Parts: sequence; C-alpha cells; structure tokens
Amino acid sequence: MDNTTLIIIAVLIVAVLVGVGVYFALRQRRSEGLRRRFGPEYDRAVDETGNREKAETVLEQRRRRIERLNIRPLTRRDSARYSDEWHAIQTRFVDDPAGAITEADRLVGEVMSARGYPVTDFNQRTADISVDHPRVVENYRAAHAIAQRHAQGQANTEDLRQAMIHYRALFMDLIGDSPTTHMPHAA
Repeated sequence: MDNTTLIIIAVLIVAVLVGVGVYFALRQRRSEGLRRRFGPEYDRAVDETGNREKAETVLEQRRRRIERLNIRPLTRRDSARYSDEWHAIQTRFVDDPAGAITEADRLVGEVMSARGYPVTDFNQRTADISVDHPRVVENYRAAHAIAQRHAQGQANTEDLRQAMIHYRALFMDLIGDSPTTHMPHAA
C-alpha cells in the first residue's frame, strides 16, 4: 500500500471513531436531559419498559404529545376559585373522608381539564401529567390506588388521609402554588 491509501484509511478510521463518539455523546446528553426533566418518572419508565432506549422513546412521545396540546396556566380567578373549593374539600374530610376523596379526585380532574389536559383514561392522564409535573405524578397514582381500594372496601381512614395528602400535592402543583405557602382564600 502506498502512503496515500494509508492516509485515507487512517482519516476514515478517525472519522468513524469521531462519529461514534459524537453519537454516544449526543445519546448521553439526551438521556441526562430526560432524566433531569422527568426525575423519578424516568426511572419508572425504564423499569416498566425494561430498557433505557424504549423508556426514552416513551418519554419523548409523551413530551411531543403535550407540546401539541394547548396546556395553559389557570387565571388568577380560576386559581382562587379552585383553591377555595379545595379548602372546602379538606374541611369536609373531617366529617366525610370518603366523600372528600371522591371530591378531591373530581377537582383534580377538573383543574387538569381547565389547564388543557385531556382527562379521559387514567393511565393517559398520568402520562400527560408526568411531562409537566413529574415530581408529583406518583402522588396522583398513589391517591388513585387508595381511592380504588376504598371503592372495594379495602381502605381505612388513615389510607384516605394519605390519599388526601397525595391529591393535595398534585393539586397544588397544578394550580401553581407551593404547598408550604398556600393560604386558602376567604369564602
């Protein structure tokens, strides 16, 4: 082989190695971005799919779906109205825990709908919420599971209290308030 051929082969090998390096760097960057955005939901998706690449594809599909929707913040008036309603539901919990849980679930769905999230199937709702509210979507799943157990007569008052706490975390995130700074509005 002459020197020109060796140089061409060396350049091609270097180009392939650089290309492979860039590919893996971009893939790693994508993974880190998704992990940052989705937090614990990223790990849950990996566990559910059994494969990091499949999980990342699922999460990207969720993100693209939400981008096509008209997700919007609540108006101050709506936020205040929903906050007042939430306060009434929390007060109701003392005398009627089961009824309060039903109302909390309904109100969370209503707020989601007002924000522009589709509210048809529970699994789709959690997938949609996970894009913008990944830190609290597990609260929604936990509250919903307790509500289902209660419907089957398998949840006690302490379970319902936990469900209320879970619903509250999602509710506060949806209306944009911090649970530690929210003050109910006077009725």
